[in-house]
Amino acid sequence: MKVTPFKTEKIVPGIHTDIFSIIDGCFNTIPENSVIAITSKIISICEGRFLDIDGADKDKIIIDEAEMYVPRSENNHNMLLTIIGGAINFSSGVDESNSNGKFILWPKNPQLSANTIREHLMKKHGLSHLGVVITDTASIPMRWGQRGVFVLAHSGFVALNKYIGKQDIFGRKMNFTSSAISDSLGTAATLVMGEGSEQTPIALIEDIPFVEFQDRNPTEKELNKLKMTMEEDLYSDLLLSLPWRKGGSGGIKPE
Repeated sequence: MKVTPFKTEKIVPGIHTDIFSIIDGCFNTIPENSVIAITSKIISICEGRFLDIDGADKDKIIIDEAEMYVPRSENNHNMLLTIIGGAINFSSGVDESNSNGKFILWPKNPQLSANTIREHLMKKHGLSHLGVVITDTASIPMRWGQRGVFVLAHSGFVALNKYIGKQDIFGRKMNFTSSAISDSLGTAATLVMGEGSEQTPIALIEDIPFVEFQDRNPTEKELNKLKMTMEEDLYSDLLLSLPWRKGGSGGIKPE
């Protein structure tokens, strides 16, 4: 696998509004059977999904964006644990880094963004198979450091490689294992794109024979299979023990 980051100009809230021109400026050509990774922040900026920090109530913004949240008073680090887009993270993805004095929210409809970006690039470059992932970082329990483990949306390929029913190298049948292809690609891309002043919010991922490409957007049924309820989760006892409250659900909207 080869991952190449692309440097852009500073993407500034209130100035940049066209995500397609930013992406097009990175590529003269795009290889067949590759994946374009894009950080969610520059999509949000182009969508106008930001608010002035001065005078804003950050907690209200976070709660309004969240589907569910756990109050700061229940967290030893004084953080708001939230659920948005069917996944757990902190602060509903509301971010202040590389934002020029703004709170950057998540894109309103990241799946639609992934679909339209893929369709635009396939038409422009005459491609038959291309994937797109929209990335963000998150923490994982009991490990230090942020990771690009959360892909907000994908398009153009199968997101899960299921090993269920297959045999391992010793002939043992596997009953649970599935490889999270979209999230793993997002992790690799985020690593090379960086988290600070690198100014490389877009990456090209090539030489990925393990990716099964599709010449279409993912269906609603396929997207739903990527999610699970708290009751279904292996960590259900822990998750269900938290004092969740209902948020404003103003964040991610379905396509």
